[in-house]
Amino acid sequence: MAQHTTSKIDLEQARDLMRREAGAIERLADGLDADFSRAAEMIFQCPGTVVLTGIGKAGIIAQKISATLASTGTPSYFLHAAEAVHGDLGRLRPEDIALVLSHSGESEEITRLIALLKQLDIRMIGITGQTDSPLARYSDVTISIGQIEEVCPLGLAPTASTTCMLALGDALAITVMKRRNFQAADYARYHPGGSLGRRLVTVEQAALFTRGKPLPQASDRLTVAEAIVESEARTTMRHGCVLLVDEQGRLSGLITDGDLRRAIKERGANVHTTPAAEIMTRGPKVVRPDTLASEALAIFHRNRIDEIPVVDEQGRPVGLIDVQDVVALKVVQ
Repeated sequence: MAQHTTSKIDLEQARDLMRREAGAIERLADGLDADFSRAAEMIFQCPGTVVLTGIGKAGIIAQKISATLASTGTPSYFLHAAEAVHGDLGRLRPEDIALVLSHSGESEEITRLIALLKQLDIRMIGITGQTDSPLARYSDVTISIGQIEEVCPLGLAPTASTTCMLALGDALAITVMKRRNFQAADYARYHPGGSLGRRLVTVEQAALFTRGKPLPQASDRLTVAEAIVESEARTTMRHGCVLLVDEQGRLSGLITDGDLRRAIKERGANVHTTPAAEIMTRGPKVVRPDTLASEALAIFHRNRIDEIPVVDEQGRPVGLIDVQDVVALKVVQ
C-alpha cells in the first residue's frame, strides 16, 4: 500500500495558484472579440429564456451564471445535460437560447445534447476551450476561452478553466444588464429578501396599499364632524388620521388623533362644527411611491409619527404607509 505523507500548508504556493488563475482571466479578457459582443446581443434580444447547461464542474459554473442572469433581468434556468434526455428537454421552447459550457466541447453528454438542441432548432452559444470541437462547430456563436493550463498540480482538476468560464459568464450577464439599463430598483424587485434588496425597496413595494384603494379622505371645506363621517364612509380600514384634500384633490393637510384631542381641549363641544381646515396639520410629511422605504423609516423616527401619506406627482393622495410596513422589512441594519 502506498504511503501518503502530509506536508505543511504552503501559503506562497496558494498565492501563486491564485495569481495564475488571475493571469488566465486577464489573458481571456484581452482576447475578447466580436463573438462576445454577438453572444451578449443574442442574450439581450432573446424573446424566451436563456438556458444554461453543462456537465461536471462546468455544469456547476453554469448554474451560477444562470442565477446571475436571472437576478439581473434576464430570464434563465439551468438544464442538467444528463437529465435533459430524461424528459427535461420538455422545458425548452423554440424562442429560447442555450448557453452551453464545456472546456473540451466534446464530452458524451454534451455532444448528445447538442444533437437534440439542433433537432429542436434551439440557437446555441458555446463556451469552450476547443474551437474545433463539436460544441464550437454547431454553436451559432462560440466564445473560446483558449487552451488554459489548470493550476491543479496534477493538471487534472478543473480550476483555472472553470474560473475563466465563471468570469466570462459574469461579464456576459453584467454587459446585458447594462444593455437593459437595469437599475438598483429593478435589482431590489428580484432581491426582496436580501439585505441590499431590502434597503432598495420603495414605499410602493413595502406599503400595504394599492393605487385606487379607498383612503380615509375628505374635503378640506367640510366641518370636522363632516370630514370624519365622510372619511369613515370611504374605507372600512382603521387609520389614525383623516386626509384632507382641496378642490383639485391635492393633499392640503391631516387631522390626526392629536389634532382632534387638542381641538376638543381648546373648543369643547364646538369642535364638531369647526371647519376642518382650522385644526388640520398643514404641510404634513409625505412620501412618493418611488421613495425608498428606508427614507420613509427615517421620517417616521425623526418626526415620531406612525403614518405618512403617499402622494403622486400632483400631490394627490394615493396611499398611506404605516411604520409597521417598513419595520417588518428590516430595511435598515
